[in-house]
Amino acid sequence: MKRLFTLMGLLCISGLLAQTRDTPDQISTNNGTLTIQPITHGSAVLKWNDEVIYVDPYGGADLYEGLDAPTYILITDIHGDHLNMNTLNAINTSQAQLVVPQAVMDQLPDEMKAKAKVLANGSDMRANGFNIAAIPMYNLPDDETSRHTKGRGNGYILRMGGKRVYFSGDTEDIPEMRNLKNIDVAFVCMNLPYTMDINQAASAVLDFKPAIVYPYHYRGTGGLADVEGFRDLVNDENTNIEVRLKNWYPSN
Repeated sequence: MKRLFTLMGLLCISGLLAQTRDTPDQISTNNGTLTIQPITHGSAVLKWNDEVIYVDPYGGADLYEGLDAPTYILITDIHGDHLNMNTLNAINTSQAQLVVPQAVMDQLPDEMKAKAKVLANGSDMRANGFNIAAIPMYNLPDDETSRHTKGRGNGYILRMGGKRVYFSGDTEDIPEMRNLKNIDVAFVCMNLPYTMDINQAASAVLDFKPAIVYPYHYRGTGGLADVEGFRDLVNDENTNIEVRLKNWYPSN
């Protein structure tokens, strides 16, 4: 009986943890449905057919409770809210290939290096039925004092089922972002002083015109960025861009 109560308690805890996540979104592609599950801060989980892609897993294994184990893990940068070894060690990575910049590879333990592939800015790779491209992410001005120097980290563009999905990583409104074309879904950061404010983010989004944009990674030293204000800045100029506001910080 005690064992039964313990099991029931664990199931209840698991359910409560799952409820802290925002509801997933589903986007139709020409080859199956793309499911987007916000996790926290800069972390999301994508599911498309049999592929499960974790982006910057962070926040501990509890946040991923009940989700399928990853087949790919994309890591954008070396900072602890992107490369988080506590979370990587706690989730099931047995079937996952890691895709990382060289600076991240240099910090991985040997057992993780064995399942990792380096992508440099401007390179891409064929995954299982989809494509992963690495693009620059960096702060302005582009010099050695930058919190995120050019070439160290990766933004990513995934091509799957005819859709192009962009993750900005930690960046400002760099030309490489502003010049993007044909982005269907964009995840754009806006946390000061590490990346950009809502005005920079909105200006860049208005330049590259994604069909859907998710503000994410919006907690900075001053708290949470004004994502409603970001949405207004974008839609006051272009009502065709759908700004989706999700709760990336359910405990706040």
